[in-house]
Amino acid sequence: MGGGRRFSRTDPVTLTQLSHHDLDGYGATTVAAAFAPVARTVHIPRYSDVGPVVEEELKRLGKAKETETILMTDLGLEAVAVTFIKKFAALNRRRDEGTRHRLVVLDHHASSIDQMRAQGLEPIPDGERPALKRFDLDDPAITVLIDEERCATRMAYEQRALFAAHAVPDALDADLRAMVAAIDALDLWQKQRPEFLGGLTLDEIFWDSVSALVPPAHPRHDRFVSDLLLAAAAPLREGATPAAIEARVGAIRLDLVDRLMRDEPGDDPALTTRMRVARMLARSDALFHPLSDGTLLSFGLDSGAFQRVSDLVMEAGRATRVVNVQRTGTLSFRSNDETALDGARKFRGGGHRDAAGGKLPNGSAFSLADAVAQVEPVLNPPPPDPSASPFAALKGWKG
Repeated sequence: MGGGRRFSRTDPVTLTQLSHHDLDGYGATTVAAAFAPVARTVHIPRYSDVGPVVEEELKRLGKAKETETILMTDLGLEAVAVTFIKKFAALNRRRDEGTRHRLVVLDHHASSIDQMRAQGLEPIPDGERPALKRFDLDDPAITVLIDEERCATRMAYEQRALFAAHAVPDALDADLRAMVAAIDALDLWQKQRPEFLGGLTLDEIFWDSVSALVPPAHPRHDRFVSDLLLAAAAPLREGATPAAIEARVGAIRLDLVDRLMRDEPGDDPALTTRMRVARMLARSDALFHPLSDGTLLSFGLDSGAFQRVSDLVMEAGRATRVVNVQRTGTLSFRSNDETALDGARKFRGGGHRDAAGGKLPNGSAFSLADAVAQVEPVLNPPPPDPSASPFAALKGWKG
């Protein structure tokens, strides 16, 4: 394994991973979760959303008393990300040596090297493999690696000593290596490699399932997607064809849903997988944020899932109106008291009384918190402040 500073296998430091919302990003999170307990994973679909996410992380880390580790994978280091790395180093310098945070950045975009140089950070070729570039932040707790010859999933596997807390069983390691090879061939578009078609197969399975069943906001999302990728990688390792693997995907998903729903109250195996999972999602507290008027807001559910889940939420009496916000900024309202259209109209939208849609004022959202911050003041504007009135000063004036 390549290197930088190695962390103790018994180190209990909290690990947060920030990764891209694509197959390579999820491959990297699958590797990390296999070798270390990851406390929280944030998937970022657009590089333009990296800035707000890392700024929030920086604020949180500034207040954290205990040491934490941030693992960034496959995010493409635009200017805001490089600025974050430099601010991270400055934050560490202000902390006591025993409480300094750790940062591991694993990336493979050529543009990232240009962005690092633009802010005065020159690449240092690795002594054993010059394609691997390191960057010195004058802080042994910060490792920044960029490797144009490796995808992020492969980098996470080969550089796992930087964050690993334990080893994995041989069978799991074999599946991981099969997944890594397939994603690496696809992400680097190495069509001549025998693993390339396997990478295409994993990519199709990934996009068909990443949001349709267990959405990113749900606590079981990452485990579900990782288990799916590894289960599909096992027949790859055995030499199965893409068609043969595709034929097995239904059974693989059904097995994962059976395990997922094993302890769920009221589960009915006679229903389809989406119907079964929708019941679990409708009971989730993590998936919804209550607004001040009682509307429940969810983020990033696909249209089919939201239709099922919102109906179950209202049927259970959790709310009379539910709104789902997509990353693209579209809103979908559902209600059982004819108020969906009222909500949609406040967002330049329309539709039916109990099913309507609109658009966010900012045009897009990058997280549940961001969606709440945009929807709440429009849907439930605060009452006017009497002191802001130009006549307020005259009320106490006696002449």
